[in-house]
Amino acid sequence: METFIAQILNGLSLGSIYALIALGYTMVYGIIQLINFAHGEILMIGAYVGYYCVAVFGMNIYSAMVLSMLASSVVGVLIERIAYKPLRNSGRLSVLITAIGMSLLLQNGGLIVLGTDYVPFPQVIERVPYHFFGGHLMVTSHQVLIFTVSILMMILLQYIVGYTKIGSAMRAVSHDREAASLMGINVDNVISFTFIIGSSLAAVAGVLLGLYYQTIHPLMGFMPGLKAFVAAVLGGIGVIPGAMLGGFLLGIVEAMVSGYWSTTYKDPVVFIVLIIILIVKPTGLLGKNTSEKV
Repeated sequence: METFIAQILNGLSLGSIYALIALGYTMVYGIIQLINFAHGEILMIGAYVGYYCVAVFGMNIYSAMVLSMLASSVVGVLIERIAYKPLRNSGRLSVLITAIGMSLLLQNGGLIVLGTDYVPFPQVIERVPYHFFGGHLMVTSHQVLIFTVSILMMILLQYIVGYTKIGSAMRAVSHDREAASLMGINVDNVISFTFIIGSSLAAVAGVLLGLYYQTIHPLMGFMPGLKAFVAAVLGGIGVIPGAMLGGFLLGIVEAMVSGYWSTTYKDPVVFIVLIIILIVKPTGLLGKNTSEKV
């Protein structure tokens, strides 16, 4: 029983990171029906900015997160304006290929600029174990930090989307872009803001992944980005609560497979779960054909 609860806690902390990344995928898809495959590389950029802020400039982890959010937001908007906006009226295949190309460009650019070595991420938060139930259950300070920061970011996102003017504009654009434009909404600004929010969440996820795995690498965004995309599809891509649910579910499945079986099989099992759920419910767990997307 102790092992089961421990793996649930591990899954929740890892799953909260996946949920943050998945939110970026699902928001962009909800607005412009684009799978932004460069999202994982935006995460990588955020992680490296956080690393330099902490290791070189001696900032605390929270200031580093803020700066990494700003840097990743700038990169996200530039990618949207330079690579995606000119293709906004093109076919989906052209945009999809462009997104994959942008991902590969950032990966290889990262290898050239940042090198090929794994870099140890500064453990600025001491890893303190907290024991409960006579020592049978342990929670680390890192898990508490990751889970708390992730939940706060999700609450902030829900507030922005649900209770602000720009959030209303995002929902309007996600329903009907042309009608929203006729109603006086600046669609370009809404799309850019969506990339800012999504990239900021990815940057926070990158810093948290650095703390979780204790190393960063220019290719570190590929697999978490792919899994977060799986989480978004699992929950119902385009649906914000679905991305959160998918992220947590994915993290728990991974932790269970690693704890009871082997870390070797965690990735295949994740994709098998995706296939099974999509066979049973093709729109994802919370996806609906006529649902509110953002």
